[in-house]
Amino acid sequence: MSIAAVTDNALLSEAQADVADAIDRFFDQRLAVPDDARAPLYHAMRHAAIGGGKRLRPLLVRAAGDLFRVDRTLSLTVGAAVEAMHVYSLIHDDLPCMDDDDLRRGKPTVHKAFDEATAVLAGDSLHALAFEWLAHPDCHPDPFVRSELLLELSRAAGPAGMAGGQMMDLAAETTSFDLETVSRLQQLKTGALIAFSVEAGAILGRVPPEGRRALVAYARDIGLAFQIADDILDVEGDEQLAGKALHKDAAAGKETFVELMGLDRAKAQAELLVNQAVAHLGGYGEEAELLRAIARYIIERDR
Repeated sequence: MSIAAVTDNALLSEAQADVADAIDRFFDQRLAVPDDARAPLYHAMRHAAIGGGKRLRPLLVRAAGDLFRVDRTLSLTVGAAVEAMHVYSLIHDDLPCMDDDDLRRGKPTVHKAFDEATAVLAGDSLHALAFEWLAHPDCHPDPFVRSELLLELSRAAGPAGMAGGQMMDLAAETTSFDLETVSRLQQLKTGALIAFSVEAGAILGRVPPEGRRALVAYARDIGLAFQIADDILDVEGDEQLAGKALHKDAAAGKETFVELMGLDRAKAQAELLVNQAVAHLGGYGEEAELLRAIARYIIERDR
């Protein structure tokens, strides 16, 4: 392993551990279980949100915010909001009416650990809390910053983003998609929230849209690389490490990047996208090393 790779790993590992701990503490405080009939709902949210997961999205918020010296307390709040939105999507994605999964992050899915109605409400609540946390003055003192964060997360999570991608994913079970359509599906379902996470750091730093173009391009490339890597892991991965069932897309008859491109070409494309993403950061110096390390991690991870 090269010195650069060792440095990348050390930088990434330290940041991941710090962000994961901070996010767990944030959820632990904000999801304190009330002593009333809502208790099962809070237990379900805690089951899904605390512990496990890569915490990639809040890590990206911090890494992008660090470029502009954003207070990490603010980055944490936004990172928790985007992670709440992500966890909501996982809870609903695992339901019998969608992917019908039994395992997530090495634990029983929420509808298995509790019941379907509680799972729906837990997802709905985390979705609402994401917007509540962004709208609160603690998120950022500038109301215009908070407003832009709310607008962009709404776009990333709605029909022009994650929810739209999920609808396309459901349609993929009965419709044959070509490579362009699969790429579009994944840009919406997976890429939109990743893109928001990166752009949010710049929004917190009050960077105007024209100053974010390199970061937007970086986010687009790592978002697509992430899903290609996921498809590769679905073929080559270990379910114990992944903490979830693998090989489900093929069983459902869905086209994947691996199926459409072949395994070797998919690996080459993912590496190309990561190299492009790193190149987009050429205008930044050492302050962007964490973003570069995250890009490389996207295709080197084992879960």
